[in-house]
Amino acid sequence: MRLLFWALVALALVLVPLYAWRLRGRQYATFALVILVIALPGAVAMHWRYLDLVAPTWRVMLDAVFAYGTAAAAIHLASLVTPQLRRQAFRWAISIPGMVFVAASALGGVWLLVLLPLRAVLAFGGATEALDVLRWVDVLPFAVAIVSVVTSSRPVNEVVRVLLGKDGPSEVRRVPVERYRRRSPAPLAERPLRIVQIADPHLGPWQPVRKLQALIERLMEQEPDLVLLTGDFLTMEGSATPGALVEALRPLRRMPDRCFAIYGNHDHDRGARAEVYAGIEANGVRLLVDEDTVVETPVGPVQIVGADYVGRGRREHIRTILERCPRRPAHVRILLLHDPLGFKHVPIGDVDLTLSGHTHGGQLGLVSFGFDWTVLSRTRWPDHGLFGHGSNRLYVHRGSGFYGFPLRIGVPGEASMLELVCNEG
Repeated sequence: MRLLFWALVALALVLVPLYAWRLRGRQYATFALVILVIALPGAVAMHWRYLDLVAPTWRVMLDAVFAYGTAAAAIHLASLVTPQLRRQAFRWAISIPGMVFVAASALGGVWLLVLLPLRAVLAFGGATEALDVLRWVDVLPFAVAIVSVVTSSRPVNEVVRVLLGKDGPSEVRRVPVERYRRRSPAPLAERPLRIVQIADPHLGPWQPVRKLQALIERLMEQEPDLVLLTGDFLTMEGSATPGALVEALRPLRRMPDRCFAIYGNHDHDRGARAEVYAGIEANGVRLLVDEDTVVETPVGPVQIVGADYVGRGRREHIRTILERCPRRPAHVRILLLHDPLGFKHVPIGDVDLTLSGHTHGGQLGLVSFGFDWTVLSRTRWPDHGLFGHGSNRLYVHRGSGFYGFPLRIGVPGEASMLELVCNEG
């Protein structure tokens, strides 16, 4: 069985990129090769470490688990040569185990490199007892990846109360927000504006059609005033499955004239734009591409400005849109902006609330444990939650799906109701 694992590693590194190159081209072949080169050396190293931890009678089982993970990862990557949404059996037998194995192996490789200097120092100093204890921490990368299947599969139900500001920090900075998870807050004296934001659903292996339908159904049952979709609807599989997004967004039909959407960066991928447009149009959602609209709500008129995604020239793009769509007196003004990085370019006082996604909440962090820290916390990206810049407010939704790194670790998806509260102080 051990020889089978090693053989599968070698075959995956060679055959999957060659197969991808022949049938889909160099770009995807390079992508598949990079994924395998990042993950499989870590898998081999972690397998070697775990052989030292388990009893001899369990080593065959360990070999089988690593062989299965390698095979699942290779088959999943090979299946993306002809991408499409797969049946549940394939997702749970191949795609999800394969992606978890890739994530765990990549984390394991990084983990071993980080601990290598410490191990070298302990070995040089003859600290054999410390080395013996330290070897057990190598369980963590795979344990974290397995536990994170739950984090990746289930968005957290929340009510988030956003206080619209009169003033705030001189630079973009996180500001306090009321967040109620799995519980209902006390009612407010005055009715807030109630918004459901759908961010980064990424229809794919972790977010099949029925799951996204069910999520939207639950959110619609809360009877929001507005449903605002901030982009990135698909993955490779979703883009190549005609009609899937139309079906997944079907629950939005119960709210005509209350649903508005923008494109995200992945919605501009080849083949995605037409599918996204079809899914939005068929379900009565209005797509805003660098334009605005006004909608009457139970708390008064709301002006919604939708910015298309651009990778460059964000400042000029945002300023141009806002000048073209000037603020309307006595209206709450909301900007839909897929990438929160552009928020700093919004003139102070010009927009009450900007809604963004894109970051997946940071995707790796300590949010599950009640802390705001994520891997993006010290970067230029606002990662999740509420930020202020003067009187401007930005809410970055953690999203319900993800794309790229194949797990959410410590950062659950979000299924929230936003309650906008005007600050009279």
